[in-house]
Amino acid sequence: MTLTLTVSHEVRTLVPGFTALVLEAHGLVNGPSDETSSALLDEAARRLAERLDGRTPDQDPHIAAWRAAYTAFGAKPSRTRNSAEALAKRALADGGLPRINRLVDAYNAVSVARLIPVGGEDLGRIKGAMSLVRATGDEPFVTVAGGEETVEHPEPGEVVWCDEEGVTCRRWNWRQGPRTRIDDDTVDAVFLLESLAPMTREELLAAGTELAESLEKLSPGARITVRDPE
Repeated sequence: MTLTLTVSHEVRTLVPGFTALVLEAHGLVNGPSDETSSALLDEAARRLAERLDGRTPDQDPHIAAWRAAYTAFGAKPSRTRNSAEALAKRALADGGLPRINRLVDAYNAVSVARLIPVGGEDLGRIKGAMSLVRATGDEPFVTVAGGEETVEHPEPGEVVWCDEEGVTCRRWNWRQGPRTRIDDDTVDAVFLLESLAPMTREELLAAGTELAESLEKLSPGARITVRDPE
């Protein structure tokens, strides 16, 4: 069954230039990071350095747009960076990009190379439909702190992705919860690519195509569909 994803009117009103692309994939083969997925990350870091040409990630126009979007719903973008900016900073640091698993490495590589937030969720762990909404502040966000599972709540008005069980990602694309994340056993997943002006529709589609090609390389025979959220 195809997962339903919706973007609320309140979010579209807050940030009119928001566009997203959904990749739904079935029959994936995941596992620990390997030479193939690691090479994707290395190449992404090289492309990022070439793109920035000595600038910092926050000086890129697309990252600057995300900083403005975070400010619009009350977040401090220098303290809670969107996922693309956070990964880009790690890519440029001495330690480089983390290796998580084959599928996460693939979408992180696209995020870094193209400076676009990309997220991935295990379809088998999502409850019902997913929505991008402005939080009431009552929604549960299950996370881990100090090795113990704990429940947090978003700030009222915060932009969050959620399903019928609670928040799956806080502050739009800042921090994903462990409940739905992709792990080594994931076989079905949904990937979200999120863009703002000045990134064009063509650039967003190119990023989606690149991710689909990487997933097919890592999981020959996987069934991948690409669509817009509702």
